[in-house]
Amino acid sequence: MDWAWKLCYLSGFAFCTCSIIEMQSTHLPATSDSLALAMEARDHSESIAILYGILKDPSSSPEALRIKEQAISNLTDLLTQEKKAENLRSLLTELRPFFAVIPKAKTAKIVRGIIDAVAKIPGTSDLQISLCKEMVEWTRAEKRTFLRQRVEAKLAALLMESKEYSEALSLLSGLIKEVRRLDDKLLLVDIDLLESKLHFSLRNLPKAKASLTAARTAANAIYVPPAQQGSIDLLSGILHAEEKDYKTAYSYFFEAFEAFNSLEDPRAVFSLKYMLLCKIMVSQADDVAGIISSKAGLRYLGPDLDAMKAVADAHSKRSLKLFETALRDYKAQLEEDPIVHRHLSSLYDTLLEQNLCRLIEPYSRVEITHIAELIELPVDHVEKKLSQMILDKKFTGTLEQGAGCLIIFDDLKTDAIYPATLDTIANIGKVVDSLYVRSAHIMS
Repeated sequence: MDWAWKLCYLSGFAFCTCSIIEMQSTHLPATSDSLALAMEARDHSESIAILYGILKDPSSSPEALRIKEQAISNLTDLLTQEKKAENLRSLLTELRPFFAVIPKAKTAKIVRGIIDAVAKIPGTSDLQISLCKEMVEWTRAEKRTFLRQRVEAKLAALLMESKEYSEALSLLSGLIKEVRRLDDKLLLVDIDLLESKLHFSLRNLPKAKASLTAARTAANAIYVPPAQQGSIDLLSGILHAEEKDYKTAYSYFFEAFEAFNSLEDPRAVFSLKYMLLCKIMVSQADDVAGIISSKAGLRYLGPDLDAMKAVADAHSKRSLKLFETALRDYKAQLEEDPIVHRHLSSLYDTLLEQNLCRLIEPYSRVEITHIAELIELPVDHVEKKLSQMILDKKFTGTLEQGAGCLIIFDDLKTDAIYPATLDTIANIGKVVDSLYVRSAHIMS
């Protein structure tokens, strides 16, 4: 082992394959020279082998510990680049003896860093969940409460993404009670915000709003990082949009966009997209082009903004054909985004009803095929929508399916004399009752 190390260090040549294998089984001195050697290695596999060798150094001097911490950071980055998620998982297990000799705060930083590194590798959701569960058990056994609570919060977020809502909710309910007793405001904001998102995913809007209010209350008592404040504003906008309060939702989305834009956070484009959605929903689609062409909007030009511009154009022209073309051309940006899809479905139904009512207004009897040709939609689609509108009492009529016709009836005006007569009888009854009470009082 020593000759291989000295040869590489003195000559600057890379290790041969046998030396790398030997290095993984033995150790290298935890020095800055060893770190430099890892950086100068020919490829990532050699760098990884050298860094593993540094971590096996039994020395626990302050300088050695500092070098090992840097080696862990470099090793985590390399394994992430190589997409070796299982190696990152095993690294956490191998580092447990090292965690016993460093401060708990540094342990927490390393553990969370490695878990976040695994999250950067695509297709590792199940691995992340099992890894978090392992770390929760380890932190519970080691009585590392601070770290356990944060890993449990991460686990709840992963369970929510995997649609394991019941398990995530039960985990959060116990965690919230524990964190509130400890009065850890910053973690409490994260957990309340996560609980609000979870209730929103379950379509329980009252509980989602209650959890969001709790998160805002906790956030008001401390300094909240801009990214976290942006997350709160983004969720506030989503909940207000669900209640059709689009003007308030727009202001929250704008605040979220300002926060994410200043941090160059990728969530800025979603905030901007939802801002444009609110403009469309309040029939201000003409403002969309101006927002996109603004200085801030030009930074985020791409499919998301193009999709919203296409929807705004369709809405301005009240064209269902353009609307459906936009939904088809930008399926990933519109239909696969649950927030946008929900509101655009409502907008599409409203536009369709308005167009159908305008087309059938001049007729008392009209062929469904003719209406379908005018509105440029399939006959079965138009027939289904007309039957739904009749049931919802949008207009009075019936479908004569044998002839393929729609028969529209005149609106029957209710004669005003009947409710007026009932009001008169009710008033007379009150007068008679009053007179009876007064006469009974006089007799007594």
